[in-house]
Amino acid sequence: MRLLLLALFPCVLSAALPGPAIPFEDPNILLIVVDDMGWGDVSCYGGQVPTPNMDRLAKEGMQFRQFYVASPICSASRCGMITGQYPARWRITSYLQTKAGNRECEQADFLDPHAPSLPRVFHNFGYATAHIGKWHLGGGRDVTDAPNFAAYGYDLGLGTYESPEPAPALGLKTKPWETKREPQQVPRHERTRWMVDETLKFLQQHPDQRCFVNLWFDDVHTPYRPIDGKDERGLPEKYRDVLVETDRQIGRVMDAAPPNTLILLCGDNGPEPTLEHARTKGLRGMKWSLYEGGIRTPLIVRWPGKVPAGAVNTMTVISSVDFLRTLCALLYHPAPDVEQDGEIMSQALRGANVVRTKPLFWEYGRKPGEAGKVKNGFPYPKEPNSKSPNVAIRDGNWKLLVNADGTQTELYHLGKDPNETINLAETEKDTAERLKKAALDWRKSLP
Repeated sequence: MRLLLLALFPCVLSAALPGPAIPFEDPNILLIVVDDMGWGDVSCYGGQVPTPNMDRLAKEGMQFRQFYVASPICSASRCGMITGQYPARWRITSYLQTKAGNRECEQADFLDPHAPSLPRVFHNFGYATAHIGKWHLGGGRDVTDAPNFAAYGYDLGLGTYESPEPAPALGLKTKPWETKREPQQVPRHERTRWMVDETLKFLQQHPDQRCFVNLWFDDVHTPYRPIDGKDERGLPEKYRDVLVETDRQIGRVMDAAPPNTLILLCGDNGPEPTLEHARTKGLRGMKWSLYEGGIRTPLIVRWPGKVPAGAVNTMTVISSVDFLRTLCALLYHPAPDVEQDGEIMSQALRGANVVRTKPLFWEYGRKPGEAGKVKNGFPYPKEPNSKSPNVAIRDGNWKLLVNADGTQTELYHLGKDPNETINLAETEKDTAERLKKAALDWRKSLP
């Protein structure tokens, strides 16, 4: 029907919209990323802290229970979301930091502006595009030559300290985890509210144009400061208050966004701290780990009338590297003519169970470091049994982890053992050898 209407009334549609013609049913798109959000943080995923607004988002949309990010650390994970490709293709393997630290990680100082870019794709479709919040794909510290947001296709860029264009209200030079504050900077506990305010303002400023917005919070990342000033309470209590406020602000977005708005909500990697794995709902691992707790986060998608309301997809294995191709297919727009690591999962967003046609791969940690300390740019988990081998592959229900030098092979059947407790590498030798070869061949193909 959509294509028929376009064929019959192309001139009418073009005249009714400013700039490039966008099909009238195309939605605004909000990609909301909650920093360090664990698979068990949201109460509809089994979390212990009430999150009524994220639960409402799930009730009005769809939950994906087997969603993966591209890396267990922020910069690399965000690179995968933006490009639709594995982050190591663009030489981003850890968090982006000082130039010297980046050299130690064998990585770039910023995301190459020639990389595929999700916002640029939608900018070329005629969308108004904005990035609001944490960027962490270049800029900050001594990296002063990172490209501006416009190089990636954004009309507006309001970044944090770790970006080429930090917003004054978020601090021009002050790190968000510091207690000091610049005169124009909002308090730490008001940062999420400020980001939501700016997002809603951007939508209001474009009433006749579709908008694509990255709303990337820096909560629920530590330090937890739910109030301004000294807070003597324990870590769990402060975490709870920060998560509750984050959830409240997500509710504001839901209430104020135009009806025809597609919202995707996910984390960038697993949690730290895990609070005794309550935040991973028992999944092994955490941030900085290729076990499930480090790379699996909630994914909730709402698009009224298009994405089935109240659906829970427990079968489809979907990844953040799928976002670019999937959103293009969902809206019947052409994806960039470049090699993509992601797959088209648009039918999953319409309610189908989709089977991946190729494995997913991960890499984290190119040099050894002390557990819990940043050495050579790679932080590692302090918690027992959380530091993983540094290469992983998932193919169907099988997941294999192995070090790049071929040591420490671990094989798990996630359908029967989602918490990765029983290593089957010795009993399922044929499967282990096949996946180990595939994982190491992939690792060798990277820059």
